[in-house]
Amino acid sequence: MISKTPLPPTLILMGVSGCGKTRVGELLAPLVNGVFEDADNFHTEAAKDKMRASIPLTDEDRWPWYARLRARIEEMRGKTPCYILACSALKQVYRDKLAEGEGHDLIRFVFMDGTFELINHRLSLRKNHYMPASLLQSQFATLERPADAVTVSIDQTPEAIVAEILSHFILP
Repeated sequence: MISKTPLPPTLILMGVSGCGKTRVGELLAPLVNGVFEDADNFHTEAAKDKMRASIPLTDEDRWPWYARLRARIEEMRGKTPCYILACSALKQVYRDKLAEGEGHDLIRFVFMDGTFELINHRLSLRKNHYMPASLLQSQFATLERPADAVTVSIDQTPEAIVAEILSHFILP
């Protein structure tokens, strides 16, 4: 039996590139009368160029990005019942930056968990994205599995993933 909690004002869909964060966020947002955004849209062109060149971002590259994302979380508070953000948030320190000490009543992370093989296959099918499949190994190496996130397996349809996410929350 899943212990349900009220849907928080911010949900962050996290995981490595190619795990389906964007698709799931697009499906989830209308079901909770929420707003969805992809953190990729907050990267600078310089960061995107670096990733296009198969160069992983450093923490120094990421700190200003996480500051922009945190500001956006705060900006969206009260503008929508649920702000849904797709963001890799691979390390605990990144998740801490996004949450800034807020509890589960205000922000929850949903870890979209899948195998390297499954995600690598998905990335091989993706076209016109700046994040090349060659960086997937570095993402898995960086990933610190969250201890306090809602964890869902991505080895199912996007609709089933959304249903599983919703099963963890009491909806307004």
